[in-house]
Amino acid sequence: MKKVAVDAMGGDFAPLEIVLGGIQAVRDYKIPIVLVGDSEQIRKILADNGEDANSLIEVIHASQVIEMGEHPGMAFRKKKDASISVAARLVKQGKCDAVVAPGSTGAAVTAGLLGIGRIKGIERPAIVTPIPNEKGGHTFLIDAGASANPKPENLLQNALLGYNYAKYVRHIKEPRVGLLNIGSESTKGSALMTETYELLSKQTWFPFAGNAEGRDIPTGEFDVVVSDGFTGNVVLKFGEGLGKLFITLLKDSIYRGGVLAKLGGLLLKPALKKYMMKKFDYAEEGGAPLLGIDGTLIISHGSSRAKAIRNAIRLANQVAEEEIPTLVKNTLNVAIESE
Repeated sequence: MKKVAVDAMGGDFAPLEIVLGGIQAVRDYKIPIVLVGDSEQIRKILADNGEDANSLIEVIHASQVIEMGEHPGMAFRKKKDASISVAARLVKQGKCDAVVAPGSTGAAVTAGLLGIGRIKGIERPAIVTPIPNEKGGHTFLIDAGASANPKPENLLQNALLGYNYAKYVRHIKEPRVGLLNIGSESTKGSALMTETYELLSKQTWFPFAGNAEGRDIPTGEFDVVVSDGFTGNVVLKFGEGLGKLFITLLKDSIYRGGVLAKLGGLLLKPALKKYMMKKFDYAEEGGAPLLGIDGTLIISHGSSRAKAIRNAIRLANQVAEEEIPTLVKNTLNVAIESE
């Protein structure tokens, strides 16, 4: 098992829910963790739950917190003892293998970029996010918000990162990689997308399956869909809103449909909860990996509770086990040697 540092002060429900999630991960998966933050508060929660003497749980004090409203870069440089900063340094120093970072996405990306550092040859990190698809699996959207104004070379690198993640962490035998665009033709889209298409078509790192339209994301036609961070984040947030709308309309239809509809809804509720709603619950995944850094960092939702943190720690261990940075470095080294 890999050792996972957890920013215990990040998110809306820190430190209670973060620490409880850490406790659950240790109990369920035996993953060693380091809880970083206000040691007095953390230790009290551990003691209240009978885990103050657990050898798999370590506490490291951090006196500062980067708040949601702060400028990530400025706060990271100013607050050297912020919990996310300390957690990132533990990975940089080799004392931990991964970080789970609930709270500010900007602070987490900055901690990964400046605290842990980039993989040589990767200019910008990217967030990869799973989206449920019709085939029962996930389509992996990259980038989902780390870099709003990338260059074509950055999107090419994102494609490599996403391909490695889908193949080695998610065990998709030969991931189909597509470029998010407004049409399937190679000439469609902005200058950024047409130039990226050309780069993806010429590279030999992985098979390129062509342009993917927005409607292709939920079909499962592509395993990895490459986007700039601005568009990717809009797609992600739109999907979240659409999911909530669907549930609202479903409930309203059942309510308006009379006794039989309500009875049918009652009978369907267990199956919907078990087989459909579970796929749309972000807590099941726990978080989204930040790829392109020389280590493992999982970004969790700011409103994460214990279940989400537990699963984020499990995901952090899984990603760290596959050593994605090493795989990417090897690919890039071969490319450099062949030039």
